[in-house]
Amino acid sequence: MRVTRREALIGGAGFAAAGLLPAAAEARAMIALPNDIVERDAATITAVRTPSPVVAMTFDDGPHPRNTPRLLDMLRERNIKATFYLIGNRVVTWPEIAKRIADEGHEIGNHSWSHPFLNKLGNTHVLNEIDKTTMAIWNATGRPPVTFRPPYGAFTRAQRTWLHKGRKLPTVLWSVDPADWRRPGASVVARRILKHSHKGAIILSHDIHRGTIDAMPGTLDGLAKRGMRFVTVSQILGWPVWQTRRFTRVTS
Repeated sequence: MRVTRREALIGGAGFAAAGLLPAAAEARAMIALPNDIVERDAATITAVRTPSPVVAMTFDDGPHPRNTPRLLDMLRERNIKATFYLIGNRVVTWPEIAKRIADEGHEIGNHSWSHPFLNKLGNTHVLNEIDKTTMAIWNATGRPPVTFRPPYGAFTRAQRTWLHKGRKLPTVLWSVDPADWRRPGASVVARRILKHSHKGAIILSHDIHRGTIDAMPGTLDGLAKRGMRFVTVSQILGWPVWQTRRFTRVTS
């Protein structure tokens, strides 16, 4: 399993930050980590070695018109910040929810435009999926995503390296998967996350499923009782908070 130390990576397509060039949605029962993850690969992150008891909650495939606002209410009540990997065509459908995510201090990552199996597509098609989503998030929130998560985890090492080199977007995967996409029920989702979470964990879940949202009060409160603190992906990597970074469009 790939674990990275905190690294100063920035990302995004066609944007500059701090003067540097950065950078249907139903999940199928095929989600898995790639089998080609290696050590010392800056393009791929599954967890972070950290001495602090922190975890990054991540939610894929939104925004969802009912579930995402309900989740945001839960997070706001607990003053917890999370990272949402959004699908581009859903962002343009519900831009107000994407804006709320950003306005309430959460981070947004790129999860492709239409949720395809990117490992089966050519580079031009892949880049179109990613760049269209970056622009959708920029238009909704005024800032681009700085990390990418491939649908289903289906992204080869060559693709991850190519994306990191060309767009400065690291591929952020996960170290805890409760398989909520199989819809096992809220109690099972909560139990799996609580059982497998660890310091520096990146926890995968999907806010398009009602059962996942139902699992969150017990999950979040249970992790907090264990002394875990919640941070965004940028924070767990030791980067500046996403909302504090200054981005400008870069035109060729």
